[in-house]
Amino acid sequence: MPAFASLHERIAFSAEKMAKRNIFDSEHMFCDVYCFEPGQVQKAHAHDGSDKVYYVLEGAVDIQIGDDTRRLEAGGLAHAAPGVAHGATNPGPDRSTVLVFMSPKP
Repeated sequence: MPAFASLHERIAFSAEKMAKRNIFDSEHMFCDVYCFEPGQVQKAHAHDGSDKVYYVLEGAVDIQIGDDTRRLEAGGLAHAAPGVAHGATNPGPDRSTVLVFMSPKP
């Protein structure tokens, strides 16, 4: 795994679905950037043995953690504990990017 990366070089959007672009990856964790066009969704799901952190880089994202959904803007953070359902939606009208960390890697 490289020790350094350029986040801006990883950002890329897809018209079909939210784009996940890996930045760092090891046997213990991963760090991705999620790129959302307006209206794109990461469906709610859970990971039994892993924590996930969302950090909104730009735009707005509705983050669901368990039964709670909140709109986060740039600089907003959310944490999904192991086994807790989580997901994200870009409500629009602009694109959004979210840095995502997960450990341990599922």
